[in-house]
Amino acid sequence: MTPPTKVDQKLARALRNLREQHGVTQEDLAHAADVTTTALSRIEGGKANPTWTTLARILAALGVSLAELEATLARAKR
Repeated sequence: MTPPTKVDQKLARALRNLREQHGVTQEDLAHAADVTTTALSRIEGGKANPTWTTLARILAALGVSLAELEATLARAKR
């Protein structure tokens, strides 16, 4: 049996903060990223990790690069 995956709380907070900084609702971002609002809520709430595909869609919908996300995460670790 595979052990459960640990959810990345810093990633969850970073994605929520980026969405809020861009002034986008969860519903609008979910629509633009082609994910369900439930999935986005679970990701931002720290209850689920996004797949790489989902993460790429969210970042693209926000107009944020992976490098910008990485910088946001690095700032959060300080």
